[in-house]
Amino acid sequence: MVTISLEGVTVSLNTRKVLSKVSADLTAGTLIGIIGPNGAGKSTLVRAMLGLVPVSTGQVVVDDAPIASILPKALARKLAYLPQGQTVHWPLTVERLIALGRLPYLSPFSRIGPSDADAIEHAIARADVGHLRQRDATQLSGGERARALLARALAVWATGLIVDEPPASLDPGHQIDVMEILAGEARKGSLVLAVLHDLTLAARYCDRLIVMDQGKLVADGTPVEVLTADLLRSVYGVEAFVDRTSDALMVIPMRRTAL
Repeated sequence: MVTISLEGVTVSLNTRKVLSKVSADLTAGTLIGIIGPNGAGKSTLVRAMLGLVPVSTGQVVVDDAPIASILPKALARKLAYLPQGQTVHWPLTVERLIALGRLPYLSPFSRIGPSDADAIEHAIARADVGHLRQRDATQLSGGERARALLARALAVWATGLIVDEPPASLDPGHQIDVMEILAGEARKGSLVLAVLHDLTLAARYCDRLIVMDQGKLVADGTPVEVLTADLLRSVYGVEAFVDRTSDALMVIPMRRTAL
């Protein structure tokens, strides 16, 4: 199972420091939420984990190998990625869009084989998009597109899954479905990382939360340990109601803190 180690990772983009000395060990079998306000460095952090942005200092290690030493196709088999706000520009059917998740396993001009077909069908069922399979992917609603793209990531059958804002554009029922899928993948032994803004979803489903603020990792622990009124006040600038009396931890931002 895949592991990721961040060792003092610093990232600068256009001379601006976006991440500063971030260190963490991320292990398989856990759903890890990455939370923090807009501009905290969450998306840059996951892109650094995937080798999509250069690291200024420190290093990212995947399965005991520096990420720069791993061939792109081999890395794509280890870590599937669903970025936020992705659009579809080509008039593919949803089924063919999901089949693109099998590209890391295919040679040029090769055909999809039985194992690829099984992975595609499994992903379609997991993301509940069977009724969309023959639809033009460019004609989907935002929520339908989000589920189809999640299915494409699931079709990779990678041992690690990194998703950025997966519940965005989804109705409450499908938000729950997506988080259940991610939690299920973690229970099966995958490393699952999810950038999240909904704190109650993060509290309910994540095993561990990493809190980013101004490019720094400021808290790392279980939701109960991390989601305190003091932290929410400090990081988000909000007064929040944190309910620890029910079975599921609930976090409700109430108002901005006084400036």
